[in-house]
Amino acid sequence: MVAYVVEALDDVKLSCGEPLKSMDWMSPFVWEDATGIRIMVRGVPDPLGPTDPTGVIWSGTSSDGLTFMMSDTPAIDPGPDPASAGGVEDPTVVVQDDGVMVFYTGVDGARQQGSMLVASGRDLDHLEQRAVMLKAPEGEGNIKEATLAQAADGSWRLFYEYAQSNASRIGLARAPDLGGEWQPIDDPFTVREDGWDKWHLSTGPMVQVAGQDPVMFYNGATADARWRIGWVSFDADFSRVTGRGLEPVLMPPPAKDRFATDIAFAASALVKDDLIYLYYSLEDRRLARATIRRFG
Repeated sequence: MVAYVVEALDDVKLSCGEPLKSMDWMSPFVWEDATGIRIMVRGVPDPLGPTDPTGVIWSGTSSDGLTFMMSDTPAIDPGPDPASAGGVEDPTVVVQDDGVMVFYTGVDGARQQGSMLVASGRDLDHLEQRAVMLKAPEGEGNIKEATLAQAADGSWRLFYEYAQSNASRIGLARAPDLGGEWQPIDDPFTVREDGWDKWHLSTGPMVQVAGQDPVMFYNGATADARWRIGWVSFDADFSRVTGRGLEPVLMPPPAKDRFATDIAFAASALVKDDLIYLYYSLEDRRLARATIRRFG
């Protein structure tokens, strides 16, 4: 039986000026490229006013993966597309030979609908925005929280969160390549009636290591939205589940503020040698990193 054991927990800090310094921080997407360790993160005004954006996406760099020097200006602002006029959230970066693609959530001006958007360019300073061509199956809504993975045959999978019957679920779409048309297929897995993840599900980062089944560190919750982080693995084509942890890998510590939300929410992961560095948010306001070792 595979087990994922947490060996260390660390705070993640952003070195930044206003307005990001006074915002709540969440959705930390961390990756490595030729320039070092990079981050894109969602900043949310605190408190969130009725006309404030639900999110603005910022970028930064780090030498140690724990303290990031942030840019002075946002990487992605809300608008001008009506689909993102109310805010931009949940960045997910895919690095390609000729540049980057950033999948993210756009919230409309009325804060009623979330949709998946993508920006691409040769680097984060030259992003051009366009909509993802993904039509959700009937009954799904508020598509967000993209996780991208490449199957054994070279095709791509897009995992995403959607809303259904007052609950969150994880949907799945496929495309022959990242520029192709996304076709929704059957949900990859669902809630467990007696589990810690019995009501809500949301995507988390996918870890793909040669010789091992791909594993997603997903987010699950009860009806009262107590979010924890667990794991689920798939075969190489993402056609079936090959394993799933019974208990959470990560639970949030006691909140520093008794009015804070009870949430740990995974967003990205780096793999170095035998360790997984999992980046997540706590209380929808601060960032952390867990060092995880796989056994089995």
